[in-house]
Amino acid sequence: MAGHNTGGERARFVRDHIRQRRMRGDFFPSDFFADPVWDMLLDLYAAHYEGHAVSVSSLCIAAAVPATTALRWIKMLTASGWFIRSRDESDGRRVHVYLSDEARLKLDIYFDALQR
Repeated sequence: MAGHNTGGERARFVRDHIRQRRMRGDFFPSDFFADPVWDMLLDLYAAHYEGHAVSVSSLCIAAAVPATTALRWIKMLTASGWFIRSRDESDGRRVHVYLSDEARLKLDIYFDALQR
């Protein structure tokens, strides 16, 4: 983002965007704006710049849809190369999800364009 080059600033900007999206639910039925893929992309993008991993279960919550729907999207986005799944080294039962480099770059470009 032009003028917002630090990871922390970028993450704060995206988290603000997520909060604004969630506020719509205070005024309109939430199913008007069901957009689980975008919600997951934003959550993983912010997490990248915050420097923390996102578990599959946390990503399902971020999607704001039933877990089965979120899991179906995670599987599809992983198969298509947008997401990368990785086992947690400290707890083999947990799986983390990350954005691919290409997905992160596209989001960088998108958010940079919003700031123009």
